[in-house]
Amino acid sequence: MIARPMRITCATLAIGLLTAVALPLTSTAQTDQAELGASAPGFTLKAADGDEHSLSDFEGQYVVLEWLNFGCPFVGKHYGSGNMQRLQKTYTDKGVVWLSIVSSAPGEQGYYPPDEMVQQKKKHDGNMTAILMDPDGKVGKTYGATVTPHMYVISPEGELLYRGGIDDKPTTDEADIEGATNYVQMALDAAMNGENVSPERAEPYGCTVKYASK
Repeated sequence: MIARPMRITCATLAIGLLTAVALPLTSTAQTDQAELGASAPGFTLKAADGDEHSLSDFEGQYVVLEWLNFGCPFVGKHYGSGNMQRLQKTYTDKGVVWLSIVSSAPGEQGYYPPDEMVQQKKKHDGNMTAILMDPDGKVGKTYGATVTPHMYVISPEGELLYRGGIDDKPTTDEADIEGATNYVQMALDAAMNGENVSPERAEPYGCTVKYASK
């Protein structure tokens, strides 16, 4: 029997490309060690401005980790509207540490040399505490970061309180920010008020993290 070649239609190809680029993802990297309710994995990374930061430096403070790619339209939704910057300022003014991590490999979308990344921060009026460079993707894979933006909230005791999407509107439309349920805001407000974080996990959405090819 002669096997018939598989027909790949334009629709099938389009769906495949969309899935590869930007869809809510439920799978995590194989090295994922970030467990809700457990201690967040430690790391040390160099910031775009040259300073070195370790997660342990911020013991006693709430920490937000935001996986960042300025070339991603889903990230552009939150920065173009000013939504991400407002969140950053609101909570850093309350003593929260906000670390934006770039796990894009050199040559991939979202990667800029450190001096250019500093300029990108200024261009986007970023209010994050620091932009951390993770070009080998080690920290991103440890946390199971799959998309940009992928968000995590860590307690002053180092416990991972929340991981997932920034909100419940998985689109690139800035108009969808109004009326969206912001999970990061909910997690921080609940934890800082001594309440249980709910939900602890939500579907992340965005562009796939541009890790280095094996």
